[in-house]
Order: sequence, then C-alpha cells, then structure tokens
Amino acid sequence: MGGESPYEIHQIAYIKLVLHALKHRTSAVNAVLIGRSAAFGNSVEIIDSVPLFHSQIGLLPPLEIALTMIEEYYGEKGLGIVGYFHANERFNDFELAGVAKNIGDHITRYFPQAALLLLDNKKLEALPQGKDRSPVMQLYSKDASKNWKLAGLDGSNHLTLKEPSANIVLLDYISSEKWKDIIDFDDHLDDISKDWLNPDLYK
Repeated sequence: MGGESPYEIHQIAYIKLVLHALKHRTSAVNAVLIGRSAAFGNSVEIIDSVPLFHSQIGLLPPLEIALTMIEEYYGEKGLGIVGYFHANERFNDFELAGVAKNIGDHITRYFPQAALLLLDNKKLEALPQGKDRSPVMQLYSKDASKNWKLAGLDGSNHLTLKEPSANIVLLDYISSEKWKDIIDFDDHLDDISKDWLNPDLYK
C-alpha cells in the first residue's frame, strides 16, 4: 500500500514547492510532484515539481489544462505525476484541505502510491535557528481503508531529502528573495510567455 512507500524528494523539486508558498503567503497554493517508482522495492523518487495555482485552486478547467500539459511534457522524459503538494492559506492551519484530498484522490487513480505533501509553516519558520535536515512538510499517504493519513506516526521517516544540504540551499534562496522569481500555472495562463517550467530559477 501507499503508506509503506518511502519517498525521496530531490532538492530541485523541494525548493520550488517552498518558494512557491512563500511568494503567495496569504493564499493557498498547490503543485504536483513529478517522478517515478524506484526500479527495485516500493519507494518513490520525487525528481521535480510544478507549481500550479495561487488563486481559485479548486477550479477544474485550469487544473485539467495544467495536468494535460504537465503529463505530456514529462511523459516524454519517462516521468509522471507521483503526488500533490498543498500549502494552506493560514499560517497555523495544519489540516489537510478537502481540495487537496480530492486532487490527491484523482492522482492515486493513475499512480496508487501517490504522496500528498502539506507545508509545515512552523518547521519552515524554525529552519534558520536549527540544523534540521528533514523536509519542512508533512507526508500523507493512503491507508488500507483508502483514507489519507499522516505518515510516520510510528516514528519512521517516510519522506527524506535526497541532498542533505537542501535546507541550507533553501535558506540561501529565501534570503536572496528568490521566491519572487517563481512562475506557476496561474502566471502562465495570464501570460503564456511566462514559463511554468521555471528554467531560470536555479541559474
């Protein structure tokens, strides 16, 4: 089952998710996770991420357009959508929103081990004070009864950062206000010259 799948997220995917949330601090934002199942075992590798929306995130037509374009682009590279990321509108809201569960449910139809990540603002805020090498997000996966449940409640760590220094790099990007450069699908649909792949973000 999905709850048994360990997930490893690459720095490039991880940083994009957090910067997108920081750019739109007073809005709920979402993104999809791009990756593949590991060749051996039951693990999932999250290689990239695509920021989706920061306004009207539950609207179906823009979501369908975005998912179609994303699947076409990454499918040619042998990758697919392996999960969903959500950041709540309110800083102290740690509940998984209904829209997040619904989109997560949709993704699990095509990728049963899909992960659902929720930004943990308290961990993010504490990053500069600590040396924490764990992701600043909570992992939800589907249990045997097909409900989304918080993973790692038994003390195991189901979501790990591929690069141990990812949080240090993230802090550098935050201090240089790199979050201002993030482009999501909302931006692209408003102005198609804006590239939702964010090719210049890490230059």
